[in-house]
Amino acid sequence: MYLSELQASIVQLLLVLGIALVVPTFLNGERTRDRTILFGVGILLSIRYFWWRASETIAPLGLTADCLFSWTFLALEGASLLSSISAFTIMMRKTSRSGEVERFKAWWLPNSAPQVAILVATYNEDRTVLERTVVGAKAVDYPNKQVLVLDDGRRDWLHDYCLEHDVRYVRRPDNKGSKAGNINHALRLLSEDACPPDFIAVLDADFVPHGDFLERALALFHDHDVGLVQTPQHFFNADPIQHNLGLSRSYPDEQRFFFDHLQPSRDGWGIAFCCGTSSVIRFSAVQDIGGLPTDSITEDFMLTLALQEKGFRTVYLNEPLTEGLAPEGLKEYVTQRARWCLGLMQIARGRLGPLSRNNLRLRDRWSVADSVLFWLSSFSFRLACFVFPLFYWFFNVTIVDASVSDVIRYFGVYFAWILFVLNFISGGLVVPVVNDVSQLLGAIPITRAAITGLIKPHGHAFSVTAKGGDRTKVIVQWRLMRPFLVILGLTVVGILIGILSDRFAFNDAGDGKVIILFWTLYNLLTLIVTLVVCVELPRVEKHFGDRPERCDLVLETGLQRAWLVDLTQETARVRGADLSAGLAVSVIVADVGTIQAHVLEKTDDGGILSLQPSPPQHEALLRRLYAAGDVPSVTKTRVGALIRDAIGRFV
Repeated sequence: MYLSELQASIVQLLLVLGIALVVPTFLNGERTRDRTILFGVGILLSIRYFWWRASETIAPLGLTADCLFSWTFLALEGASLLSSISAFTIMMRKTSRSGEVERFKAWWLPNSAPQVAILVATYNEDRTVLERTVVGAKAVDYPNKQVLVLDDGRRDWLHDYCLEHDVRYVRRPDNKGSKAGNINHALRLLSEDACPPDFIAVLDADFVPHGDFLERALALFHDHDVGLVQTPQHFFNADPIQHNLGLSRSYPDEQRFFFDHLQPSRDGWGIAFCCGTSSVIRFSAVQDIGGLPTDSITEDFMLTLALQEKGFRTVYLNEPLTEGLAPEGLKEYVTQRARWCLGLMQIARGRLGPLSRNNLRLRDRWSVADSVLFWLSSFSFRLACFVFPLFYWFFNVTIVDASVSDVIRYFGVYFAWILFVLNFISGGLVVPVVNDVSQLLGAIPITRAAITGLIKPHGHAFSVTAKGGDRTKVIVQWRLMRPFLVILGLTVVGILIGILSDRFAFNDAGDGKVIILFWTLYNLLTLIVTLVVCVELPRVEKHFGDRPERCDLVLETGLQRAWLVDLTQETARVRGADLSAGLAVSVIVADVGTIQAHVLEKTDDGGILSLQPSPPQHEALLRRLYAAGDVPSVTKTRVGALIRDAIGRFV
């Protein structure tokens, strides 16, 4: 009987896998109808799975540890599933606005182009970070613009730099309101100008606009009720997870799913939201709402709600029009996400929350509730998945009372379908273990921020995400690693006790030990990968967009053809040239010119050059590296390369 049930469950799982193999032949992941079918099935399987969990796998009510822990885990899992169902519903739709941009480019003709003020908000960034943003902003191919650097760090050298580069420098006497207050101060100054701007573009200090940024974004303002256009954030460097696991060329950054897939789906429902940098805002609209809201440290999301309350829409243009610097350190990576979480909780408890009296649409309230539910449930449940099995190994507490056949029939079928659908529509962005690691890393501070934000929404300082700095040494993030080391140690001890002895986990007539063993082994693998990520490897400046190209070297002996394989602001690596250390050369780089250099190091196939560009060449180099080209980062998972990179990192 048991064997037949197991066989039936395996048949169900194989059927789902078989359907997954043929679905791409018949369905299009970009079509609303097909997405509705795919995610609709996912929602039904989610409900089926949870019904089974709630009705057959938990301990009976009573004053027992089994009851307490199994019901608590079920509640956390239920909240996470509810968040997933909300996300699946959102992803049934998707909007692409590139065609609309082509139809309405230069909608203002025959009148003159609208005036745009590009605002670069800065606090403590290095010159190397700021100068590429300023150079890129100046190089935007749009006739009627001005660039303002909003310096909350009140640095004299930055004032001199802006004067030298003909950029408007703005500082204020205090830092009240953090970034939002900084921008609001600039808005007041702009409103007093003889000719105030029609639009403002907002850039973080480390984000560089491409040449067509304004032309493309402004096209969507042909509709007068559009108050804000948001574009995606792309990154020219690897985030900490990519870098520390050695997956920079095979696995996309953690934010790609949100910017490339979730935001276009939100736009399909009319609930896309501002993400701060890389956005363009109608000046009259932001004036109508009294400037950027300062009620929340995520002023960008709240700005969308404030604009919507006044009747202004936020739309999303999914084109790579800017590129910036992803957090390079794990501490900064986690701090940034905890800040986003806290800000969402402040919004939920504030005047524009889903339960407050305001003029928001029902879908806007859903948008806030969906975001709050994600931050509140996903990370706490992820943490619970690693802690709750320990109660079984050490205290014989049953968390999930189920047979292997039922787990395959309900959880296996649900998990396989969801994994297929998400990867089908995203190009393979959802990779088990790696995705778990990205959530587990921030689970503790994010859960703490979620609870703190709901209980005490106000009185929290704004935490700036540090960018740049020295990244040339190995850094072990012991403080971040410590709780995972403890969980790993307890897990290893627990599993050894469970395997070698019946002293603790002994009361198991069914498949409980088999299920918890598989669960625990998966946790061990994920914890080990998490610990590896906590060891931050040295970084050197690299660019995803680099491709080998032909170049000419000017030597004393004449002109020599070579391959330029790596280019940064300060160095270039060339192949196919006979060079010696210390040799003075010149390298002719496309779009930059003839740059003076010397050979810093001889390599087997060429050499590494130290560049000495002139000031105009330096600016041209910055434009080439950061303000030109297409997507600078990996946007889809390359499975073969990922496996190869992972083996190389661990073996």
